[in-house]
Amino acid sequence: MNIDKLRRSVLAGAAVVGLALVGAAPVAAQDGWRPSGPVTFALHTRPGGGTDVFVRSLAQSLEPMIGQPVVINNLPGGGGATQMANVRAAAPDGLTLGVNTVSHFTGMLTNLRGVFAPDDFAWIALSQIDPILFFADVNSDINSMVDLVERGRANDGAVNIGGFGPVGSMQHIAMSMLEQNTGVRFNWVAFESTPDIIAAVLGGHVDVGVSNLGPTLSFFEAGRVKGLGVLGDQRLDTLPDTQTWAEQGFDVDTSWLQVRGVFGPAGMDPALQQQIADAIHSAMQAETYQTYARASGVLDSAFGPAEYTQFVQDLMDLAEEQLRAAGMIAN
Repeated sequence: MNIDKLRRSVLAGAAVVGLALVGAAPVAAQDGWRPSGPVTFALHTRPGGGTDVFVRSLAQSLEPMIGQPVVINNLPGGGGATQMANVRAAAPDGLTLGVNTVSHFTGMLTNLRGVFAPDDFAWIALSQIDPILFFADVNSDINSMVDLVERGRANDGAVNIGGFGPVGSMQHIAMSMLEQNTGVRFNWVAFESTPDIIAAVLGGHVDVGVSNLGPTLSFFEAGRVKGLGVLGDQRLDTLPDTQTWAEQGFDVDTSWLQVRGVFGPAGMDPALQQQIADAIHSAMQAETYQTYARASGVLDSAFGPAEYTQFVQDLMDLAEEQLRAAGMIAN
């Protein structure tokens, strides 16, 4: 997999939807998606995480468009296995959908290998691209990525970093990339929701947390946490003082971005998939959604079923490449 190709693909999708959103407003579905009953979004995390915040923000504008309530079903467990099993077993009628992140793909290559595969699902729409953020309690003496690395080096890796998912998850690989770049080891502490990560940081149970900006934003605004570094090409507009990893001297692959997409069970009618994608991307035009998205530092994507299915294939290749580099799957 060519990393530059994937990066161009991601940013092109974000650029397309960015242009489409200028001056736009969501419109009610007429000849589009009109589900016959409530639509359930199954999530792999507990309430309060980035995926949960995304769906609840989207639901505000999606519900009046489709004329049905949106139900959020939080199904944490097994690094996504509980949620994925629920979606795979659902009828292909569009009434049960899932929201995925990169950890779904790393999971299918590691702890869920042989249990789930991309062909088990219909990949409907890519909605968000979201850089990773390392953060600490505001009173911590770790103030930057440089401080974190120096602490790890001085303490022979006895520095606890908390993030979502087991070894091999998307956020864990971000930590592994830092380890590869610096030769310093850290101790990964796995959680099943971002609120749990934040609580662990504030409670002193871990030294540093890994997340995206959205679910941590209120804690930044309240002055309870501080950013250490953004794994991305640019600083976040909402946290202009938090430097990128590259600005702090760590040359890592910034194409390793969090994504959030919508998927369903295999066998869904392609026309139905396109209707769902169109409705989701139209709902993302709402002012309420755009206010949340811009404050959270996420980029929007307009990828529908065809583009997202190809993106998933490319991302699986990239995830395998990163997992091999981190020594988590055999070469």
